[in-house]
Amino acid sequence: MTAIQSFTGDANPYGGGDPYADHRTADFPFTHHANLADRQLGAAVIAANDEFFAQRENLLLPHPAEFDPEHFGHKGKIMDGWETRRRRGASADHPWPTAEDHDWALVRLGAPGVIRGIVVDTAHFRGNYPQAVSVEGTSAPGSPSPEELLGDDVKWTTLVPRTPVGGHAANGFSVSVEQRFTHLRVNQHPDGGIARLRVYGEVVPDPEWLAVLGAFDVVALENGGRAEDASNLFYSPASNTIQPGRSRKMDDGWETRRRRDTGHDWIRYRLAAQAQIRALEIDTAYLKGNSAGWASVSVKDGESGEWTEILPRTRLQPDTNHRFVLPTPAVGTHARVDIYPDGGISRLRLFGSLTDAGTAELTARHQELGG
Repeated sequence: MTAIQSFTGDANPYGGGDPYADHRTADFPFTHHANLADRQLGAAVIAANDEFFAQRENLLLPHPAEFDPEHFGHKGKIMDGWETRRRRGASADHPWPTAEDHDWALVRLGAPGVIRGIVVDTAHFRGNYPQAVSVEGTSAPGSPSPEELLGDDVKWTTLVPRTPVGGHAANGFSVSVEQRFTHLRVNQHPDGGIARLRVYGEVVPDPEWLAVLGAFDVVALENGGRAEDASNLFYSPASNTIQPGRSRKMDDGWETRRRRDTGHDWIRYRLAAQAQIRALEIDTAYLKGNSAGWASVSVKDGESGEWTEILPRTRLQPDTNHRFVLPTPAVGTHARVDIYPDGGISRLRLFGSLTDAGTAELTARHQELGG
């Protein structure tokens, strides 16, 4: 684990105006990976030892933490984050918490995987943030309860050792543990508040589950697919196109800036593993005056394979889910959607099943990572 950029100490008291004007942050190299703690994937904060001032569920809210200087409740200032009460020592002679005292929250990842980086954001916690944080991970089968996860037989691996953090700052940590995790334990030492938690990594699906499904979406984020690159990310990330469910608003898809040339935009994907694709969907939900005009889809087999068009350039309608059955199955490890000339799509679905080689590759990786 390596801290990318270290922030420590209090931020200045809020002085009015834009509360994010003095928020401390950095460009973290791991944020191009999927957020494994995304509520849309099914992540949840399933338990916490204390949430006196602010609820633990706020940690995973998708939008940046908000701040209202006039918002107070019966317990005090209401914060958009997870905030615990102030810890006290055992007696008047020792009123301070011990070095071991800390608060914790258990997080179930929405999709199990290898973690590449973690951001613990203390936005708006200027003088009430933790002195330090630490993060541990475990891989647990099924759907364990908080009591089971806290049992003595559960092995936790340190992902972020106890590290000082700063107030009103996005504290980023690179993680280099090649292991598949399903749950995290986030610790704040000794107490305080955290606004948001983001856990970036690569999804590692269960190959037995995919085998039972038979046909499934081989590019879906939750099944191990990922968006590797895109021509333009001006309005929204390309990874939105492989999120679960249908888009619910315009920025829940992928939209590019307006082109003023004769080029076109595209996204390149890596599939869960080598797969045989039989059908596909291109959805332009909520993209009404800005959907792509036409789209084509291609696949290639292996990094050095040649791109083969499986859906020729086809007219798209706004705010519509388009379905296509392929005349013959297409085998590949990568896919690319090209849109003409610009605009956006909300979702891409590639339905099929893993080949024998794809199943073997995914099974070996799952076992190698402790799944």
